[in-house]
Amino acid sequence: MRSILVKDYMDHTPHAVKVDTNVRDVIEILLKAGVSGTPVIDASEALVGFVSEQDCIKEMLNDAFYCEEPAAVSAVMSNEVSTVTPDTSIVELAQKLLVEKPRVYPVVDDGKLVGVIKRAQVLQALVENDEDCYLRH
Repeated sequence: MRSILVKDYMDHTPHAVKVDTNVRDVIEILLKAGVSGTPVIDASEALVGFVSEQDCIKEMLNDAFYCEEPAAVSAVMSNEVSTVTPDTSIVELAQKLLVEKPRVYPVVDDGKLVGVIKRAQVLQALVENDEDCYLRH
């Protein structure tokens, strides 16, 4: 298998949200983009967290029960985020996926968010490159 990298398969449109975005607006972005979670960035586009549908559901249930305005995404996001770089090997990432839970990995270059890569894109890369093996036999 030839060397395949995250940058060859990543989504360059990460649908990131700013850290001060309210949860209701985050939900609209998730639904419109058809994604289950998204990176959270600060004003300089540095990655500061990740928010999932599950994070939003919990917040919206609390808001409905207490009749409160939705909180900022910073109140519900995960602060510890597993990331990869554009030059990370797809094989290395696939091995991480065997032991880690994230379905989406933010792609960070020099501290800035440059994209995301999902499990499906990793599988696509592996399948496309697995065909090379069959052609050699």
